[in-house]
Amino acid sequence: MRHAHPVAVVRAAEAAVMARLPAGTLMQRAAAALAAVAGRLLRRRVGRVYGARVGILVGSGDNGGDALFAGARLARAGARVVAVPLGARVHAGGRDALTDAGGSFGSAADLADVDLVLDGIVGIGGRPGLRPEAVAALRRVPADATVVAVDVPSGVDPDTGEVCGTAVRADVTVTFGAFKPGLLIDPGAEHAGRIEYVDIGLGPFLPTPWLTVLDDEDLPARLPRLARTADKYQRGVLGVVAGSPRYTGAAVLTVGGALRTGIGMVRFVGAAEPADRVRARWPEAVVTVLPDDARDVAAAGRVQAWVVGPGLEPDDVGHALVAQVLAMPVPVVVDAGGLAVLAADRSLLDGRRAPTVLTPHAGELARLLRMPPGGRRDIEEHRLAFARRAADEFGATVLLKGTTTCVASPSGLVRVNPTGTPVLATAGSGDVLSGVIGALLAGGLSAFDAASVGAYLHGLAAQLVSGPAGRPISATDLWAALPDAIPGRPDSREW
Repeated sequence: MRHAHPVAVVRAAEAAVMARLPAGTLMQRAAAALAAVAGRLLRRRVGRVYGARVGILVGSGDNGGDALFAGARLARAGARVVAVPLGARVHAGGRDALTDAGGSFGSAADLADVDLVLDGIVGIGGRPGLRPEAVAALRRVPADATVVAVDVPSGVDPDTGEVCGTAVRADVTVTFGAFKPGLLIDPGAEHAGRIEYVDIGLGPFLPTPWLTVLDDEDLPARLPRLARTADKYQRGVLGVVAGSPRYTGAAVLTVGGALRTGIGMVRFVGAAEPADRVRARWPEAVVTVLPDDARDVAAAGRVQAWVVGPGLEPDDVGHALVAQVLAMPVPVVVDAGGLAVLAADRSLLDGRRAPTVLTPHAGELARLLRMPPGGRRDIEEHRLAFARRAADEFGATVLLKGTTTCVASPSGLVRVNPTGTPVLATAGSGDVLSGVIGALLAGGLSAFDAASVGAYLHGLAAQLVSGPAGRPISATDLWAALPDAIPGRPDSREW
């Protein structure tokens, strides 16, 4: 699992390490790793380091020092290195090392033919936006040059991923000591490119992180455990309230997402038309048709968790369905039409004690938070802050969908989902996701784990179907790939 820490925490850890090491040790560790990455990229691009052309954009801080010392190492390997100062001063030791190694200092005009650029303009002490001289220098970098950001792309807020004005768009970001939240959350994540993490010894001095990212090896231990003697009820029973005469497909998609994730039983509860569609596509589902007044959802039978909302209309019937489900003392996933009902009547969450997962996109969250026009854009630009605010305000786990999916818990913990592909932006994919999360909840996972593991599996399934070329997919394509996305469970001898 990858851990991210805000700047203040990283600074404190750096100070603790530097107090125990000779001066300059951390910078040399960072520079050595940065030079190694740059050398590898140059060999891939031009076949060698010797004779390759390297530009360095140098700011006033230690970030610029890292870049200069790395540039000196590349110059000693035969690269032609030119540094462009963009601050009031440059790191004295880095300056001397570069010139001693045969590198030079020049102007932005000298960047016109470089193969690779090291972005050392602003480090983790910077904030969004770059000064005009830095913007002008970036415009001189060839479009096909490889850009390597030092620790964080200049112009990206390292704590939030926010970007205001121009920021460096890196092909690779080499980050030191700890992941920074802004590297993992859009728009910053888009600017960071591929992230190369370098351990410089901060680990013992970093506290328990509040922001994490799951990796493949984290999944098996977080899946529901299956005893050898488990029957379908012990494996989990999920109730699904979804679909309407207008949106019949949502019911089919949600039930399919749950069944293909691996669950003992799905009880579908809904109107006659979507119920018929579910019966036809998923004969293994247990179907209950509700009367027109939508009463007695609980009469469908006992479940360990519910999904409510995909394809529901936010009318009186929809309100009645959401109200009944949220009144039950079991975990609930609320999506789509259910979120619209909550936006109109947030009192439905009052007094609720059982775990709740809300799965909005930015527009739905803006309505839930009753933001003014333009709220969706604000959320897209400040995803981390709004996901945490919503989790705190609603006392629920909030999965904020989008280019970076953030899962925030009421306790303040956040997981950023690393899987997925742009082709997931297709009608019905969110319904499948709700079914996946619901199945994991019914299997006994916590709301935080169910939402973050569900997002991971959903995104991985899309990648498996779409392939490296990013082939277009539809929501139903995810069903076939979900079993392949789920790794072997721990203690498999028991079942």
